[in-house]
Amino acid sequence: MRSERAYGARRGGPRRAAAVLAAVVAGAALAAGCGIRSTSVPVDAGAAPSRMPCRTASADSAAPAESVSVRIYLVCASQLVPLDRTVEVDEARSDRLVVAQALLGELQQEPSAGERRAGFSTVVPAGLRASGARKGDPAGTLRLSEQPEDLPAEALAQVVCTYTENEAVGGGASVLLGGPGDYAPRGYLCTAETKARPMDVPTLGAAEPS
Repeated sequence: MRSERAYGARRGGPRRAAAVLAAVVAGAALAAGCGIRSTSVPVDAGAAPSRMPCRTASADSAAPAESVSVRIYLVCASQLVPLDRTVEVDEARSDRLVVAQALLGELQQEPSAGERRAGFSTVVPAGLRASGARKGDPAGTLRLSEQPEDLPAEALAQVVCTYTENEAVGGGASVLLGGPGDYAPRGYLCTAETKARPMDVPTLGAAEPS
């Protein structure tokens, strides 16, 4: 009886050793599969992301004598974000249309290198133009060379928010915009929701002729 137990122990020893060895090998394989192998080959992951998205450094240069500080809205991170610009317009001697045209020009201008690095862009068409009210239009109307509703939604939001937040042009909650056709101008609103989601610009509907 003792000899059988001894024989069984001697026979089971190699089996247990083989099982332990198999477990060690399997564990090593799993560890290798879950880990990251080191490599001596350098990997280019591209430029590091900006630490200051949608923010740019302030300009130190002095503004020209005949100029005015304005605020425009560009697209950044799928939102509208304000930027302060200086345009060469003498606010004291210029009318509302001149300022509106200058603002539109700033919206159409390609963002600077620093602005692009911060994530800013503009979608306002380069060929878009602004003109004054026609006969019968309500006071304060601005006519664009394209129907406002035909513009890309983000472009319209840029124009509306830029105009409404500049006192020389709008200075209120809405701006009256028309197009080149005979359609009546409509009131467009710039709200907090518009800035957060510029794909939808609320409107007050068609304005009554004066």
